[in-house]
Amino acid sequence: MAKVELKQPIVQEVSELLDGAQSAVLVNYRGITVDVDTQLRKELREAGITYKVYKNTLVNLAVKGTSFEELSKDLEGPTAIAVSKTDATAPARIIAKYAKMVESFSMKSGVVEGTYYDEKGIAAVAAVPSREELLSKLLGSLQSPIANFARVIKQIAEKDAPAEA
Repeated sequence: MAKVELKQPIVQEVSELLDGAQSAVLVNYRGITVDVDTQLRKELREAGITYKVYKNTLVNLAVKGTSFEELSKDLEGPTAIAVSKTDATAPARIIAKYAKMVESFSMKSGVVEGTYYDEKGIAAVAAVPSREELLSKLLGSLQSPIANFARVIKQIAEKDAPAEA
C-alpha cells in the first residue's frame, strides 16, 4: 500500500470532524502530565468536544479550502485540535482553564464561527461566558426589577390594610 492511501482516511476523518463545526482550537500540548491530560479529555468529552492529536501535515491537507484554512499557519510542533459542533466558545474556555494550571500548555490559535483568532484573540474568546451563563444573567437582570416592584406593591398593600385589633 502506498503512503498516500494510508493517509487519506485520516485526512477524511479530520475533514468530517471539521465539517459543520462551530469552532476549532489548536493546542500546544507540551508539558501536560497524564493526570491533567486525562482530566482535560474527560471535561472536553462531557462538553461534547472532540480533542485529538493528528500529524500537522494531515490537518493541513484537511483544512485546505475550508473556513479553517488559516489554522494551517500555526501547525508547527506538537499540536492537538479541539473541535466543537455545539458550543463555539467551549473548547477555548476549557483549554484556557488548563493552560493556567500548566505553564507550557497553551492555545496556539483557533477559528470560531468562521473567524480566525491568533493566540491573544482565542484567549479573549475563552473569557466569553457560555451561552447558558449569559442567559441566566439576562434572566436575573430581567427578574430583579419585577421582584422589586412586587415587594413595593406588597408593602403598600400592607401599609394601607386596616389594622386588626
